[in-house]
Amino acid sequence: MPKNWKTYKLTDLGTIARGKSKHRPRDAAHLYGGKYPFIQTGDVKASNHRLKIHKQTYSEAGLAQSKLWAKGTMCITIAANIAETAILEYPACFPDSIIGFVADPEISDIDFVDYLMQYFKKQIQTHSIGSVQENINLATFQRIEFLVPPLPEQHAIASILSAIDDKIENNLAMNKTLEDMAMALYKHWFVDFGPFQEGKFIDSELGLIPEGWEVKSLDEEFSITIGRTPPRKEPNWFSKISGIKWISIKDMGNSGTYIFNSSEYLTEEAIKKKNVPVIPSETVILSFKLTVGRVAITTEEMASNEAIAHLKRNKHTRIPNTYSYLYLKCFDYNSLASTSSIATAVNSKTIKGMKIIVPENHINESFDKEVLPLFNQIKNNSHETETLTQLRDTLLPKLISGEVRLKEFEEEITAAL
Repeated sequence: MPKNWKTYKLTDLGTIARGKSKHRPRDAAHLYGGKYPFIQTGDVKASNHRLKIHKQTYSEAGLAQSKLWAKGTMCITIAANIAETAILEYPACFPDSIIGFVADPEISDIDFVDYLMQYFKKQIQTHSIGSVQENINLATFQRIEFLVPPLPEQHAIASILSAIDDKIENNLAMNKTLEDMAMALYKHWFVDFGPFQEGKFIDSELGLIPEGWEVKSLDEEFSITIGRTPPRKEPNWFSKISGIKWISIKDMGNSGTYIFNSSEYLTEEAIKKKNVPVIPSETVILSFKLTVGRVAITTEEMASNEAIAHLKRNKHTRIPNTYSYLYLKCFDYNSLASTSSIATAVNSKTIKGMKIIVPENHINESFDKEVLPLFNQIKNNSHETETLTQLRDTLLPKLISGEVRLKEFEEEITAAL
């Protein structure tokens, strides 16, 4: 045990109590739609340390049968999404599927306790009960013990980890703004045809378009390949730590505009023997099975499963990646489904036959010149975020467990921030 560190239960570090809510939204609509934030387990899971966004609100009637927790309260989910945590950035209500923890400032730092919970999440989840929807309860936190440093060291650890998380959040927010700017420009040029209103328009299968432009199918502009999955019963084709990054739809959901990581890898042998298409760097990819319409751009040679299409550029391609990415992001995929479910209606043939407006070459070049700096900034921010995330994930368990002290990472932290 590190010097001066002590063992505590969560109940020793502050007060905990379950949230209050007697009704679900479908049971009592009059309780909802007011000014009081109502936090749900999904909101906690979607947050990154600090909870800043919510989807539901309570009315005065809703508040009357609940409780308004203060800013700085840590939410802990105990059902559905188990042991997810986040600290309230504003007063809010939450149901009994969430526990509220209020730190004793004489003993504990709320940010440190949140990181402590992140570190012990898997251990806490092993205490879950229930066969259909697992859950934990208040008694769980009266059993589990944590090793905790003196308050000044808690402050120091929490300060560094929070600074990293804040930088990550700022990068994500900046990237959203940058992509929104690029999308607004795309719509102005290629949906509203704002800069071309003075010119002549012609009929096309997608409606009126400027003269000189064309409508093509995707496979006329790109070499489209579809990913592949080697036999799962042969685990030698897969790896969790090295090889060619093998993208899933979930990986695309976890990425931003650019995709850097995958949860699984394929071996070089799998790529060769199972004829898995290799996706070049800077290739736009699109999910078209189960979850349709996720879009990303690769950052190195990668591979994917069969639910993802790759729009590989070739000598005939006139459309820049910036255009095709934004086109696919705002495409109405429901238009591909006709009367059946989009999840079952869309296949590789459908994707290859999707229609796209192809502007004249000088228009493509001008648009790319306008938005490429935005995309480059997004990529740089994303790369920095990847570095910061790796640093945080390395530091958190080592600092929280007392394995290392902050001084050992001082230079690396300073360089990153």
